[in-house]
Formats: sequence, structure tokens, C-alpha cells
Amino acid sequence: MHVCHFVSWGGLIAITSSPAAAQQSADSVAQQVHALARRVDSLQRELDRLAGSRQDTTQLVVDELAELRAAAGAAAGRQDTSAQRADTGRAGASRTRMQTQLNPEISVTGDVRLAGNRPGPQADNVDFREFEFGFQSPLDPYAFTKIFLSFEGGHFDIEEAYAYWTGLPGHVRLDLGRFRQQLGELNRWHLHGIPETEYPLVHHEYLGDDGLVGDGVGLYWVMPTEGAAIGTHELWGQVTRGNNEVLFRDGNRLSFLGHLNNFWQLSPSLFFQLGVSGVYGANPDQQLKTRLLAADVRLSWRPPARALYRSFTLRAEGFADRPQVAGVGPTYRGGYVSGEYQLSRRIFAGLRYDRVQTLADGGIEWMAVPHLTWWQSEWVFLKAEWQHDSKPAGITRDASDRFVVQAVWSIGPHKHETY
Repeated sequence: MHVCHFVSWGGLIAITSSPAAAQQSADSVAQQVHALARRVDSLQRELDRLAGSRQDTTQLVVDELAELRAAAGAAAGRQDTSAQRADTGRAGASRTRMQTQLNPEISVTGDVRLAGNRPGPQADNVDFREFEFGFQSPLDPYAFTKIFLSFEGGHFDIEEAYAYWTGLPGHVRLDLGRFRQQLGELNRWHLHGIPETEYPLVHHEYLGDDGLVGDGVGLYWVMPTEGAAIGTHELWGQVTRGNNEVLFRDGNRLSFLGHLNNFWQLSPSLFFQLGVSGVYGANPDQQLKTRLLAADVRLSWRPPARALYRSFTLRAEGFADRPQVAGVGPTYRGGYVSGEYQLSRRIFAGLRYDRVQTLADGGIEWMAVPHLTWWQSEWVFLKAEWQHDSKPAGITRDASDRFVVQAVWSIGPHKHETY
């Protein structure tokens, strides 16, 4: 009875058809392996000698590698073609990309909520809020693209779709297309990525339910002053069509945004960030001019030895919105403060307090939002949240409560991407 044996080393394969032949072949291969090992040691000594004298070792490596491959091919009983391939590669290799490399990276995120309201009635308690489809890919060594489609309310919408160029003169990055604008901190984040289930009240009141999204061009620049003491400083400038229905009442003229962000590492565990933003735009059809100023701050604590299990983030944003019609109009103010503490590797507890002056009558609305998040894995998290809202109602106030359970899951390489 014949038995087939396979012996391999670095691509050497010997196939035999009897025990005696197998033993003889194995001994032969072992001898050739020892011989090749001695040649490798000899090559290494020669490389060390040439390196010490600062001589070019490239050709020696290529020639010796071709000889080693030929010897390995002979030991495996096959003809070696690596030298031909090497010569062909030096003459001009194929520049054809594999088909998989042409495909973009695709991610999908689902966001579903269950809610109970007080006072009632209990209606629309199940909310398939959003399914987001993300497509990201490099276009070439200098340009990249990000496209996010959201299925919400029974229809598709383009949430973001832009290309950006890096490596421009002066280390400037250029964005072109539709993007969530760099106003404060959370406006740039996608809804499923923010710490709570909803954007803060001040975002809803002054920017609308979807936040500030612009179609246009943006520039991003990092100042060349990095360091623990000096800090890192970033500057954004964006020119977009001012069609936000709250800020500009669906205008179509240009709007302008500037944002300066400053970051310092205070210690190995403590990080501090401070930013200021400004937006200006006009809607001549309604004699409207809007100026919006914002400031944001974030303090993060993450001890290196316990970074997987303990962390704390404190953030706050303040807005001053001044819409003027025919040169007349008050200034409205609002903001929030939120904190989130990591209790264990997978559990986070947080609290946010909102306070905003409403555009309707200038009254004060406030909200308290405690929440608890459990990260089941990198792909799935569950959140329980209570929202207590107090709105002005003439000379009295109207209070309501809402309890929300949120489930968010993602597939693809970009999981729960904030932006």
C-alpha cells in the first residue's frame, strides 16, 4: 500500500509514494535545508561587513535572493521563475488594482428606540429612527470621500457626501460637498454617536432637528505648534449655502463659519479642549441677518493604567443667537452641561442638563437627562434614558417625562463613527 507524505520548508514540498522513498527524500531535503541555512548565515555576515563600510547592499541581496529561490525550487523538484519575475518587476510591473481594492468600505448602523411618555397617551412608542449607510474610500493618494445615506421617516436622505484633499501646501485640508459643519462639538457628530439619544435642546432650538448641515467648501488647518505646554490648535473655515430653515429660514445666499479649537494635555491622564465658533448668514427675501456665536469646552480624564475600565468626560456648550429682521431683533441664549463616567469596561453613566431661551417667546425651557449605557460589544450598545422636560406655558410651566430604551448596532469597518 502506498502512502503519500508531504514535507515542506519555506515553500519546499516533496511528494513521495512509499515509506522508503519518503525517508530518503526527507533526508535529502534536510541536507539542502542545512546548506541553504549556511548560505543565509554567510549572506548575513557579508551584509554586516558591507553595512559597516557603508556600501550599497541592494544588488547583493537581489542576486543572493534569486540564487536561494533557485536552490529552493530545485530542492522542491520544480523550475524556479522568481528571477524572471524579479526582472519583470524591475522592468515594469502591472499597475492593475485588485477588484476588492476598488470597492469602498461599507458600514450600516441601525438605531431603534422604545419609549414611554408621561402624561399619555402612549402612542408611537416604537421608533425605527434611522438606518445609516456609510461609504468611505480613498480616491487616490491625495483625495478621499465619505458618503452617508440615512433612511428615516420612510425615505432616504443624503446626510453627508463630500470629498477631501490632504497634503495641500501649508498642510491644509480641503473639503467639498455636503457635510455636518464644525459648530461647537456635538453638531459634527452623527445622531447615533452622541452621548445621549437626542441632541441638546439648544441645538434643536437654534439649528433645527437635524443640526447645521451645509453644502459648500471647507478648509482645515492645524497650526505647527504641537506640544504638551503649547498645545494643539486647529482652525476651520467653511462657506456654504445658508438654507437652514431655523437660522436662515430656508434662504439660498452664502453663509460663513469659523471655528478655532485648542487642545492641551495637562497630564498623562488629563486632557482639556476649548473651542469658539461663529456663523453669519443673510436671507434678503425676509430682510434677515443672523449671527450665531458658540463656545465649547471639554475635560477628559483617562488614567493610562486603567483606561479600559475608568474614564470621565465633562463637556459644555453655550450659544448666543441673534436673528435680526430689518436690523431689529433680540439675542437668545442657551447651552448645556453634561458628564459621563465609566463604571466598568462596558458600563457608562451620564447626566446632561439643558437650558435654552426659546425663539417663540423668549421663555426658558430646561431639561434633565440621566442615562446608563451598556456596551455589549464593539458593534452593539444599549442605552436607558430618562428625559424630564419643563417648558414655559404662560404664567405656569408644563412638565413632561419620557423613558427611552435605545438599541444601536453596526456592521462594517466603521462602527458608531461620530463623524
